[in-house]
Amino acid sequence: MALPPVTAIPAPAPAPLGPKPPSAKQTAEKFEAVFLGQMTQLMMESVELGDQFSGGHGEAIFRGILAEKLGTEMAKTGGIGLAPAVLAQMIKMQGGTGNGD
Repeated sequence: MALPPVTAIPAPAPAPLGPKPPSAKQTAEKFEAVFLGQMTQLMMESVELGDQFSGGHGEAIFRGILAEKLGTEMAKTGGIGLAPAVLAQMIKMQGGTGNGD
């Protein structure tokens, strides 16, 4: 009795080890968003609000979140040009000349 021919079973593709790390460009943009959020928060803290428009304790709690979101939105729309400068320095520190992707 003859045995059937042996066929090779292809090995499964290796599973990804986790989420893809952010690119240098994304990291630079995130840095600018955090910077702008911090600057916005400092500006908001420097403004005295009268009792007429005070949101009380709730306003104090959410003011930091508002500043963070404002910083993120400002960075999305081009920001102040900090991200390209940060990206250039990141690439320079890594000894590369790539585009950061």
